Amino acid sequence: MSTAHALALIALGLPAERAVEPGDLSLALAGAEAADLLADGRLSLDGDGMMPGDGTASDERLLDEAFASLVRHPPRETVEHWLWRRGQGLAAAYVDDLRRAGLLIRPQGHGPRLRSAELEPADSPQYRAARERLAAGDVVLAGLLALLTADEREPDSDVSSAYDDALSTVLASVGDAVAELEAVRLHRGVEDAAFDNIWRG
Repeated sequence: MSTAHALALIALGLPAERAVEPGDLSLALAGAEAADLLADGRLSLDGDGMMPGDGTASDERLLDEAFASLVRHPPRETVEHWLWRRGQGLAAAYVDDLRRAGLLIRPQGHGPRLRSAELEPADSPQYRAARERLAAGDVVLAGLLALLTADEREPDSDVSSAYDDALSTVLASVGDAVAELEAVRLHRGVEDAAFDNIWRG
């Protein structure tokens, strides 16, 4: 199972008070795809420029789509630019993929895990494997989930040393993009509140 699928399952399984915004999750899923492409040698970075490598099709359709979407001619696309481009609607694509695989079910209780979502992870081997990866200290899963849930705990030094330069660049770019999206949401909230106050007189 790809890192992005594992991340989507974990995010959908979070309690309501830690619900993840779909836009944030989309950016993080694109980051997870980039991390997997780095791991299997289909992607390398020159600074923050993305350099596609050679690769054959895998059994992960969405990851193959991510690889196919990489820009293959100069100028090199930056990681953050690619996150915004690739991430558009990506959370919904992963939710649909997991749903069709039978890995998501209708929640029994109240309060959706992912806003606007009406599905949660089934008790499947894949969901248990994703949680085990996280519990075992998977660097990418832990790093991306911390960005999504505003986890301010200091990372363990052993975990920090496991980040190589390219992966650090990807995770930092996801963090910047998520922060930028949150700033946009806050700005829109202020504008909406001001508009309401005008009409209230």
